[in-house]
Amino acid sequence: MEAALFVEYGWVLLILIAIEGILAADNALVMATMVKHLPKNKRKKALLYGLAGAFVFRFGSLFFVSYLIHIWQIQAIGAAYLIGIAVYHFSKKYLLKPYVKHKLKESKGTGFWVTVLKVELADVAFAVDSILVAVALAAALPPTTLPNIGGLDGGQFSVVLAGGLIGILIMRFAASKFVDLLDRRPGLETTTYVIVAWVGVKLAVYALSHPALAVISHEFAKGLEWKILFWSVFLIIVITGWLMSGEADTKQEDQDASLKVVN
Repeated sequence: MEAALFVEYGWVLLILIAIEGILAADNALVMATMVKHLPKNKRKKALLYGLAGAFVFRFGSLFFVSYLIHIWQIQAIGAAYLIGIAVYHFSKKYLLKPYVKHKLKESKGTGFWVTVLKVELADVAFAVDSILVAVALAAALPPTTLPNIGGLDGGQFSVVLAGGLIGILIMRFAASKFVDLLDRRPGLETTTYVIVAWVGVKLAVYALSHPALAVISHEFAKGLEWKILFWSVFLIIVITGWLMSGEADTKQEDQDASLKVVN
């Protein structure tokens, strides 16, 4: 039983690392754009100061969310938020893309400390996404013998904490590697947001199974059948996203090659 528990916790942590990596890469691109107007010797400082302030927020919100996660209203809001940011991402990418590009062209550079504040606020927004995803995945994990921390089992809290730390480290040191991966397989960004939406569905199921609502059986939400269904769909999303991103990458390379021949 302990071995099975270790595998399940390890699997969720690996999933969190992957999700954090792709989200961090996307976030790093946004932050890089924010500081681009600054002199080169100030760009790294602006990012460092901005992330330092957001670092405090991440840990404070982690403890706060851990206390509230068992309230069904919070679970419902979290589920709606995760599904909402996925819908927003697709809307921005496919419906609002011309408008967003136009606004970016119109934006002007700001001073150093204003830029630091913008980076900090951006990371706070990104942290909400990461923490909710981590809590949604960890809250359904089997309890351990570790003492509770906040409103979560000690083992569950450790997974969420590790996910948050990894997210910050990736944002600071490894985001460029994931940016390169997104350059090679741009479809992975879309896949990640589909996963975020599916995790939102998981949190919605968790909320609907709350004793105060009991719309869905609590045994189902915690049972093997739902775990098999969730992870099966999860793997289908990942495999499909990987294969489709590869096809898109191949097509783009063919187009680039054709352009080189024409030129």
